[in-house]
Amino acid sequence: MSDTHILPHRHALITGAGSGIGAAIALTLAQQGYLITLAGRSRERLQEQAEQIRAQVPHLSVCLAPMDVTQPESVSAAVEHAQRQRGPIHVLVNNAGQALSQPFSKTDVTLWQQMLDVNLSGTFHCIQAVLPEMLQAARQGTPGRIINIASTAGLKGYAYVSAYVAAKHGVIGLTKALALELAGKGVTVNAICPGYTETDIVRHAIKNIIQKTGQSEDQARQALAARNPQQRLVQPQEVAQSVLWLCAPGSDAINGQALAIDGGELAG
Repeated sequence: MSDTHILPHRHALITGAGSGIGAAIALTLAQQGYLITLAGRSRERLQEQAEQIRAQVPHLSVCLAPMDVTQPESVSAAVEHAQRQRGPIHVLVNNAGQALSQPFSKTDVTLWQQMLDVNLSGTFHCIQAVLPEMLQAARQGTPGRIINIASTAGLKGYAYVSAYVAAKHGVIGLTKALALELAGKGVTVNAICPGYTETDIVRHAIKNIIQKTGQSEDQARQALAARNPQQRLVQPQEVAQSVLWLCAPGSDAINGQALAIDGGELAG
């Protein structure tokens, strides 16, 4: 086990940890010796993921904290449970998210609010619940890390997902504002902005393309991959490695940044 990325007994809570990017982040941090709390709506999915982590990291005790990030009471209860089980949360990865596609003319108030609740307010609720104990731990010498998994949709516009784009732009704004507020308190706040990534969200997008255009699955997948200059989908493990880097003791000066993991999509 490398000591490059770990301070003793650091506790990481990852939302949306039952699959995709969240699952990859949880496993990567577990392999580096972090105490892990898996958060998400489905206890069954979290349990399955915990078993997969234990299979690769023997004797690791994984804490489960089912929560609905759109409900502040649910978030508070889950965070309190995690802190009782593992102590203060030193690393918060806000990964829970959802993307629904509709033309703006068909985007009703319900869809709009759902995108804000899951992607933006959920991030807000989790930070508010975790931050008091994280700041206390930072005062005692263990720095804190808040890492918001946003999207390239937080840095540019995409057609037909206006509510999602607005919410992710909000996450970037929150990241920058909070980074300045906490800059002298031992806690950094950064965002990671993946392009199209091999996750359930992209698989759902592929199904939508198939239904609306009649394209084959391969054609729909290639259409999304074509946005990446490397002509491929980003892999969850690539996002996880970026999280690991931001957690490293040497990353203290990285603060208030929105790091694109997109194969160069935003470079042009």
